Amino acid sequence: MTIKLAIDNLSRHWPTALRGKRLGAVLHPASIGADLRHSLQKITALDGTLYRLVALFGPQHGIKGHTQDNMIEWEGYPDPVLGIPVYSLYGENREPSAKMLEGVEVLLVDLQDVGARYYTFIWTLYLCMKACEKAGIEVVVVDRPNPIGCHLVEGPTLELDHTSFVGLHSIPVRHGKTIGQLARQFQAECFPASKLHVLEMEGYASNMWFDQTGLPWVIPSPNMPTLDTAIVYPGMCLFEATNISEGRGTTRPFEIFGAPFIDAEELCAHLNGLSLPGVYFREHWFQPTFHKWSGQFCGGAQFHVLDREAFLPFESAIQILKFLFHRYPGQFQWKQPPYEYEFTKLPIDILLGNGWYRNQHIES
Repeated sequence: MTIKLAIDNLSRHWPTALRGKRLGAVLHPASIGADLRHSLQKITALDGTLYRLVALFGPQHGIKGHTQDNMIEWEGYPDPVLGIPVYSLYGENREPSAKMLEGVEVLLVDLQDVGARYYTFIWTLYLCMKACEKAGIEVVVVDRPNPIGCHLVEGPTLELDHTSFVGLHSIPVRHGKTIGQLARQFQAECFPASKLHVLEMEGYASNMWFDQTGLPWVIPSPNMPTLDTAIVYPGMCLFEATNISEGRGTTRPFEIFGAPFIDAEELCAHLNGLSLPGVYFREHWFQPTFHKWSGQFCGGAQFHVLDREAFLPFESAIQILKFLFHRYPGQFQWKQPPYEYEFTKLPIDILLGNGWYRNQHIES
């Protein structure tokens, strides 16, 4: 069974009250339909009939998904075919400016999230809703599946004194919502005057994993190549806040991790001895082609998720960090700021969403 996305039948789902208005669209490479055609093709096919397309916007990694890492910004440009501006929402501006929104009456947001608070596309949505509320612009969100399901929630809820671009509102690490459901939460709790329309999916159930939806997977960001990556990501993104490679520069980002000083056999014996649910750790050695420890021989492990319903990605990552922190006190390091436009607090603390979890659950 393939669930049905509203983008595949936009003329039927488009709100009648918004017909004929000037449209801006926030898109990225995973903005596709069930037929693998990009949402921009579907939007432009109806340009002049349902609305008039006047601007495009792109989130982190670019509207074409071309930039690799955190805080690698990109600049906007004129679209050479459509003759309209393409604005960057991951550069000088992360919230659309009043100038960017000039002439826009409706902003459509069609982004594929992966179910973790750290993934910045939901915060691009949040800031778009904030800007549009101020400007009186209607927001249309194309709902899409949460790839790791809406039935499992894990990790601490963000405390608002630790906001950053990897968390702007109080939701758990593994938040258990679709992007449309998050939009409704943001409206209810942050932007009550916003004018929001969510274009619903048909046939979607909250306990579905992405490979049960019948939809094709297109990488939403350069280091999110597969559903397997998304399954471990709610925990393994924490490694961005350390000097341990999270597998960037390999073919299995976030599924493998390591560093030159780690004894792979000892690490895996310890982790498997914890009997963490749904996962087995296999010794792994690798040389990243870029990023941390580029070209150096690293020892570590690969996640093998045996039961994704039982697997706890966040708790598993916390146990790994706790072992490495205590086993390699002279070599393991926390990354220092800046990270995702936070210039004071430790990156690990803004990822955890508070100032106490690190001390109580990793360093103690």
